Amino acid sequence: MYWRVGFAWTRSCVVDLGQNQSFSSGLQGFDEQLSFYGYIIAYPLQDYGGIMSALGSDSWWRKTLYLTGGALLAAAAYLLHELLAIRKEEELDSKDAIILHQFSRPKTGAPSLSPFCLKMETYLRMIDLPYQNYFDGKLSPQGKMPWIEYNQEQVCGTEFIIDFLEERLGVSLNKSLTPQEKAMSRAITKMVEEHFYWTIAYCQWVDNLEETQKMLSVSGPLSDVLKWILSHLTGGIIKREMYGHGIGRFSKEEVYALMEKDMRTLATLLGDKKYLMGSKLSTVDAAVFSQLAPAMWTLPGTRPEQLIKGELINLAMYCERIRRRFWPDWFVDLEDFCYNDTTEGSDSPSKLPDLGLYSRTDTFQDETHTSHTHTPQDPPSPGSDPTGHSLYDSDMDTECSEIDQLKC
Repeated sequence: MYWRVGFAWTRSCVVDLGQNQSFSSGLQGFDEQLSFYGYIIAYPLQDYGGIMSALGSDSWWRKTLYLTGGALLAAAAYLLHELLAIRKEEELDSKDAIILHQFSRPKTGAPSLSPFCLKMETYLRMIDLPYQNYFDGKLSPQGKMPWIEYNQEQVCGTEFIIDFLEERLGVSLNKSLTPQEKAMSRAITKMVEEHFYWTIAYCQWVDNLEETQKMLSVSGPLSDVLKWILSHLTGGIIKREMYGHGIGRFSKEEVYALMEKDMRTLATLLGDKKYLMGSKLSTVDAAVFSQLAPAMWTLPGTRPEQLIKGELINLAMYCERIRRRFWPDWFVDLEDFCYNDTTEGSDSPSKLPDLGLYSRTDTFQDETHTSHTHTPQDPPSPGSDPTGHSLYDSDMDTECSEIDQLKC
């Protein structure tokens, strides 16, 4: 869609409002201006001799009509410019508001197909910071997604965003960690984001591209064509970047072998703890949860799903624990929580124990008035750790004070 308006200003130049190029761009006040609003250029008169000769050959009323029409079109363009600018400012330029730019929601019910977008939004919920989602699909100036705006400042990269928010707002999920635990958290984060991520991306966008294509949220008469183009473009980008990373030079079987090693490492590190660093949340939990989420909810029937809902069931319970606590608007079908029972004498798949929500009141009463003990002759249930505490407890009541302390 293009528009162009020209009118004579003096005998030495013509003012021309440039053509509309795009509807999606940055905000006023930033280095990158809205290309929608066009530009004004003064051209030498000789470049527009045809226009001036046409004006000179017409009668005076035609000249007046041309000039008036041009002025009206210019005024309309200016008013549209101002209206869009005002609307954009109302939506995004709220003072002290965190604007989170990310990809649109997929059709699966999961918040995002991007682990890093899911990580950032999960972190904001964990730290209890208000934010506004903006699903514009526009990448940051560095070509990254997600990214945030806060009081006219732009920050991209989840690690830099978290550092920025901790510095500006004085909140942190890692205040209670020791230096050794912080070092371990960083090592785990780098493992899942710089290594494990590529194996899951391969499974999502290369090995299961057709199923992933169905999950994309694209509307319109050509939605199927657009989904095909978008999914194949993304798959090609993933393969090219995996090759540059080095992991893409291995065979499919070797990629999945690396993925399984990472998942087993995470399962061993987690053990029977509620979170990676113990009973309290830390930033590493947002990273690990977001990288494991595809195996749990967007890769049905694949090797990572078989692992996480089978042998590595503690990772599945870990993901479900975080989902229930911080994503009450993310609904999942609990009938899908099946795994193959590897115990002797069992030939049919078993379902996980009830993972329903626990109310704050019930959880509090259970932990303050009920002792979780087992008689010597009764072995601990599969859903309990050696101390008898449920591995599925959401701990919403016992840890609510933890989030309040982070704001102090």
